[in-house]
Amino acid sequence: MNTIAIVDYGMGNFHSVARALQAAAPGHDICIARDATAIDAAERVVFPGQGAMPDCMHTLEASGLRAAVLRAARDKPLLGVCVGEQMLFTRSDEGDTPGLGIFPGTVRRFAGPAFDAAEGGEARLKVPHMGWNPVHQTQAHPLWEGIAQDTPFYFVHSYYALPDDPALVAGTSRHGVEFCCAIAAGNIFAVQFHPEKSAEPGLRMYRNFARWRP
Repeated sequence: MNTIAIVDYGMGNFHSVARALQAAAPGHDICIARDATAIDAAERVVFPGQGAMPDCMHTLEASGLRAAVLRAARDKPLLGVCVGEQMLFTRSDEGDTPGLGIFPGTVRRFAGPAFDAAEGGEARLKVPHMGWNPVHQTQAHPLWEGIAQDTPFYFVHSYYALPDDPALVAGTSRHGVEFCCAIAAGNIFAVQFHPEKSAEPGLRMYRNFARWRP
């Protein structure tokens, strides 16, 4: 039986991801991996994250799983989710935090005129960005299979990745500004939204990941 390891370093929605994967890929062994051996042994890896980037990076280091995640990123199908996507980049403006450096780029906070306070002191758009937003697929990819263009997915975030290489961008969305919400390169696909909170389209993405052979 093929194994999908969900990296549990203490800062992610691991059980929700596991339930979604169990529903989407019943023929796979879904493992919440708390040690490097389980990650190394898995056929494919999901790398989730939630909360503040400094806390996520600190907890990943403390868990002893950083090296196993980097090994998985070299040659296994790997799906990053939410802060798990942000952690793949060079650094984040959130706490000026270094990331894993797999991809060159910066994680930026939503800012600009659309977020400035209007007359009366109310912000035009709120941060964090929470709720359903259409995702525009900017390149074909097996993880988009069966998911219609501009399908809404569920977001909860204040920061978004800005890759140095535009060719990494696999999907965009809009909250005041257009922002990258999905990246793809080789054996890695990563998204800012939460597939496990995105109903049938999210389950379809997990099903596609379970079948994906990059």
